[in-house]
Amino acid sequence: MREAKESSALSASAPRALWRVLAPWLALLLLLAVPPFVWPQSWLLAYLAQTATMIVFALSYNLLLGETGLLSFGHAAYSGLGALAAAQVFNRIGVPLALLPLVGGIGGVLCGVPFGFISTRRAGTAFAMITLGLGELVAAAAWTLPDWFGGEAGVAIDRASGVPLGSWSFGPAREAYALIAVWCLLACAAMFALSRTPLMRLANAVRDNPVRAAAIGCYPRRIRHGVVVMSAFFAGIAGTLALINVELVSTESVGMLRSGAVLIATVIGGTAAFCGPVAGAVVLTFFSVAVASVTRAWLFYLGLFFIVVVAMSPDGLAGFAQRFMARVAAHGWRRCAAAYWWGTAAALLWTVAVVLAVQWAYAAQFGASDGAAFDVPGVPSWIIASPLYFGAMIFVLATLGALAAHYARRAQALLMSPRSSATATAGASR
Repeated sequence: MREAKESSALSASAPRALWRVLAPWLALLLLLAVPPFVWPQSWLLAYLAQTATMIVFALSYNLLLGETGLLSFGHAAYSGLGALAAAQVFNRIGVPLALLPLVGGIGGVLCGVPFGFISTRRAGTAFAMITLGLGELVAAAAWTLPDWFGGEAGVAIDRASGVPLGSWSFGPAREAYALIAVWCLLACAAMFALSRTPLMRLANAVRDNPVRAAAIGCYPRRIRHGVVVMSAFFAGIAGTLALINVELVSTESVGMLRSGAVLIATVIGGTAAFCGPVAGAVVLTFFSVAVASVTRAWLFYLGLFFIVVVAMSPDGLAGFAQRFMARVAAHGWRRCAAAYWWGTAAALLWTVAVVLAVQWAYAAQFGASDGAAFDVPGVPSWIIASPLYFGAMIFVLATLGALAAHYARRAQALLMSPRSSATATAGASR
């Protein structure tokens, strides 16, 4: 009887485990495939192409940071140099555009082999500083070698001039986006398979305890070097996807801003889960494209969001989602609803208060154009322009947010109380 119950429980938990594995992939597929058919505007295709590029770039970076514990400040060098090699090969030899990301990946590997050999001589902070120096070296070389890097103009390509794939010339934005989306899915699947290999298990061992890994016959430096080369390969693919999207690779592609952007995306999403950098890439692209098109304060909002995520959930958005699902599975949705509803209300109220304060400050500093979003029908403009108006509104919203946060903490305390835990355990056993 007991064995029958255990087998039925295992059979019931198997579909749940399968759904947890497939859900992120289905979400990624829907994100890349559905919007172009619903809203086929060119700006949406450009936004999704940037998102797909950043997803591959962030996942390649997580091979270093999440899997091997290597903090790099020069990861953009691999993507930029890979894209530059792909552009030169495309212009001089005429490789088919559908195979150009593979050329960019090989270019990233050719840069990753010597750079990885130099940087992996040390680990920890020394590795980060070496990658910082290598990144600055590449950025300086981009300006001192204009014949290869193109100088200020960069190196441009005409993607429609390559060998067509059937009836596809990849000149239209929709065809180019389809190629980028397919390569994004292929690269994500390849990195997912790579993360399940024994090599990555050795990389995890080197990350957690390199001395013990060396004691069992592993060579930590060789493992680190191998992971750097593989990460450079996928970073070169990401850089080439960006090249296909904008048809240009410039000195900004190897700069520190791009290296910092991929670091922020990976940390926001979370390094412990494979899908974490994917979520971080989507969030970063949303800020840099959607929010930047509305206000010039988007960098302020991105920095504030980054601080909040690191302070409240050090393991990123993926870690927060895992804790949320575990708590709901342990206590039930009904018991968790009050805490999460009040917490969501507090977050929304505080977000609106911060946005009002920042937008008012930017409007006062840079002109009324940044405060146009505050026009309220039926309210005189002199009231909207008054600091007292915004001060009172921000105070009310912040107070309501604090009250909602108080109720959220009370609901969470009741949820985590021993009596509630015992009740939930008894319900689960039944």
